[in-house]
Amino acid sequence: MFRDVMGLPAHALLVHAAVVFVPLLALVATGYVVLPRFRSRLDWAAAVLAVAAPLAAFFALRSGEELRDVLIANNYPPEILQMVTEHEGYGELTLWWSSALGALTVLLLVVTSPRVRRAVPGWLGLLLGAGVVVLAGISVWYVYLTGDTGAKAVWQGVL
Repeated sequence: MFRDVMGLPAHALLVHAAVVFVPLLALVATGYVVLPRFRSRLDWAAAVLAVAAPLAAFFALRSGEELRDVLIANNYPPEILQMVTEHEGYGELTLWWSSALGALTVLLLVVTSPRVRRAVPGWLGLLLGAGVVVLAGISVWYVYLTGDTGAKAVWQGVL
């Protein structure tokens, strides 16, 4: 299902969604935390990205696994396969961290909504906000590491 799209490896196409949506979730969720004045404008985007970013990371990971299987079947050199394994490890971590960020963002949206805000202690919103900011930084870091190792696996030695 995730092997190819019109003869191109699906991973080369799907990975771009994760590269865009995960950092965008990090940015919007952090903006939601540090700019409470704009929460009513950011809440819908944060909610959509909280679902879309982890899904994009999931599809990128699954398509990458299928691409790895193709590389193994085509007898790619062990050095490249080792780089692909490292890249895949970072991709798995990107999925987990972006999923945690998405879940915590949704929880923050619920806790800070006008109906719920009055029923929960104020420190809970602050704690969730701090968690969102930390997870945003970690998620962006792993997107970077995943992309860097993937690019090196593909392009190192080409230019």
